[in-house]
Amino acid sequence: MSGESASALQRSQVDLLDFVDWSGVECLNQSGSHSLPNALKQGYREDEGLNLESDADEQLLINIPFLQVIKLHSIVIKGPEEEGPKTVKLFANRSTNLHSNVNDFPPSDTAVLSEDNLKGKPVIVKYVKFQNVRSLTIFIEDNQSGSDITKVQKIVLCGTTVETTDMKGLKKIEDH
Repeated sequence: MSGESASALQRSQVDLLDFVDWSGVECLNQSGSHSLPNALKQGYREDEGLNLESDADEQLLINIPFLQVIKLHSIVIKGPEEEGPKTVKLFANRSTNLHSNVNDFPPSDTAVLSEDNLKGKPVIVKYVKFQNVRSLTIFIEDNQSGSDITKVQKIVLCGTTVETTDMKGLKKIEDH
């Protein structure tokens, strides 16, 4: 890939929030008073006082379906220095049974978040593994300090939509 097309690709990345299918968004082990919308929804995720917190232990399992196929380029996961996420496993198109054991499947990508990542530095994903994504499952395995509660202040998914053909919009060509 030439440098020019690579930089154009960078410029075309967007926040994929507008393409999230909110009716199917799910988060296991979230605290009742500190739920996923605090970290994912526009307006809430910009409020430093709001966050997503784990409930029974430090793990969080989040499934985010999309309204159309996307290409995921990077992910931002902000959190506090101590209780912020550490090991994050990403699964593309694994949403069929969120309740099954995530350790039964190899992740599409794994990231160990640094202090810079927790402050907002994006994690670039293995782009080739996230080309035709209909849903993204995020498994937060542990946090920075090993405590029982993991806190996530903000989640931003960056990428592009995949141009697909709207089959309903096609019309039959009549012979003349």
